[in-house]
Amino acid sequence: MSDPAAGRFFALQAVRLSGAIMVLLGVMIGTGRAPSFLGSVPQEVGYVLAVLGMAEFFYVPRLLARKWRTPDGR
Repeated sequence: MSDPAAGRFFALQAVRLSGAIMVLLGVMIGTGRAPSFLGSVPQEVGYVLAVLGMAEFFYVPRLLARKWRTPDGR
């Protein structure tokens, strides 16, 4: 039987990693150094992507952990 805590831990880490990647891509787009496979993307899109990535990195794991918390506090 699989431990649900391990799955939740990996889910939290995946959310953090995707948030960090979003921030990195957003900063690259915002500074005009976007990867060539993205083509021509406006700088404003990069700024929005960076802000959304920071929100995903800092707040979404907290929300998920709060949602997954057991009712009796264990």
